[in-house]
Amino acid sequence: MRHGYTAAMSKVWGVVRFVAAAALLPVTMVQSSFAWGGDGHRMISRLAAANLPKDVPAFLRNGNALDTMEYLGPEPDRWRNRAEPELGDAQAPEHFIDFENADLVGTLPKKRFDFIRALAQAQAAHPSMPLTPEKVGLQPYETEEVWQRLKVGMREYRRLLAAGEDTKPAETAVLYYAAWLGHYVADGSQPLHVTVQYNGWTGPNPNGYTTEHKIHSLFESIYVTANVKPADIAPLVAAAQPKVLNDEWTDYMAYLRHSATLVEKTYQLEKSGGFAGAGTPEGKAFVEERLSVGAIELRDMIYTAWVRSADPVEEFHGAN
Repeated sequence: MRHGYTAAMSKVWGVVRFVAAAALLPVTMVQSSFAWGGDGHRMISRLAAANLPKDVPAFLRNGNALDTMEYLGPEPDRWRNRAEPELGDAQAPEHFIDFENADLVGTLPKKRFDFIRALAQAQAAHPSMPLTPEKVGLQPYETEEVWQRLKVGMREYRRLLAAGEDTKPAETAVLYYAAWLGHYVADGSQPLHVTVQYNGWTGPNPNGYTTEHKIHSLFESIYVTANVKPADIAPLVAAAQPKVLNDEWTDYMAYLRHSATLVEKTYQLEKSGGFAGAGTPEGKAFVEERLSVGAIELRDMIYTAWVRSADPVEEFHGAN
């Protein structure tokens, strides 16, 4: 048994993973791959919850929480289906951001619509470039907004607990928000989700990196499913002490920026066979580090939301 799954469920997941990996192979130049595939998302979400400090409520750390976080880790990728095209198209840009193009607006603002307006201005100055939100991506904005939802849910849990009321509905909401957040935080640890070079090198290519549209799924899905287990990642996550972030937006942007510095290394490892079959020790260590960093960032963002949910706020009582 693996993470509470029955043997029958494991067999089903094995078939699903094989089909999903095969389906990703012919991905063309559209920013739509699933970061980390189901296995990576499940590992990151479960390990983040398993390593929350003990001053976080038990409902976020117990066995049900771990199973729920694990199951819901891939949830936003389940929304990316041709049967629901409006949903799929609307939220596809929330899985990535191409910093090379996003940075044409200057310092990225914290609010989504400010960024969209800035992109429109940059588009006017660079008419030949694809600078729409759909093309550039909205990853940090979705992450920040879901993090704030999580903080609000935790605040409501605190209110109900203090009033001696039933907290179960609030617990359900908080767990869902935490897992929803986890998907995007996990996406952000995958270097190919923060670059125009997301699935085959484009433009000048003096180092001869792959131009085939296979590296994305090879790195994050096929290799992970075949070679990486939760036990490989767990010690790396446990070794990092939980911390409360001074400013979640600033920290998360630094996290994404660090992922962006590893884009070329990802291509270098692919070129040297780092993700082919069993890969190389360097390739495996790189993947494990990226997965563990995703779990650590998610753990710390959840912990920060919990601590900050105790801050006093002025309650909303309708529009002024």
